[in-house]
Amino acid sequence: MDAAGRRRRSIRLPTYDYAQPGAYFITVCTHNRELCLEDESLRQAVSQAWETLPLRFATISLDEFVVMPNHVHGIVILRGTASAWGAASSAPTPERVPLSAVMRAFKSTSAIAANKLLNRSGRPFWQRNYYEHVVRDEADLNRIRQYILDNPANWATDPENPAFTPS
Repeated sequence: MDAAGRRRRSIRLPTYDYAQPGAYFITVCTHNRELCLEDESLRQAVSQAWETLPLRFATISLDEFVVMPNHVHGIVILRGTASAWGAASSAPTPERVPLSAVMRAFKSTSAIAANKLLNRSGRPFWQRNYYEHVVRDEADLNRIRQYILDNPANWATDPENPAFTPS
C-alpha cells in the first residue's frame, strides 16, 4: 500500500519465480529522480554497495553495472545452474536467494552509505520499487550489456535527464 492507503500495483510477472537461476537486468532510480549521483563520493558508495553483494549472497554473480546521475543499471546473475540459461549443475549450492532480497540489500546498504555522506536521515534515497527484466538468452544479455556500457554517452538525450528537451 502507498502512503494514501491505496494498494500498489506490482510490476513483477505474476507467476514468475524470481529466485530461479538466470540473469536479471535491473534499474533503480533515486527518490524523485534527484541528480544526487552526480557527486563522485556518492557514486563510489553506490558502486561499493553493488560490488560487495556477492560477499553477502554466495549464489549470485554481478555483470555490467553503471551509475548514472539519477539511476543505476546492472545485471545480477542468480546461480544454481552450470550456466545462466538452465543447464543443471550437480554441485551442491547454498539455498536460492530471490532477486528481491538482493535488491533490498543493495538499496539498503547503498542508501545508508549515501545518506551518511549527505548528512541526512529520515529521507529515502531510492525510489520505492525497481525495474527488472528477465534476460532471455545470450543475445539479450549482450544487447543489455551494450546498453549499459553506452548509457553514459547517451545521457544528454535520455528522457530521465532533466536537461533533455525533445526535438
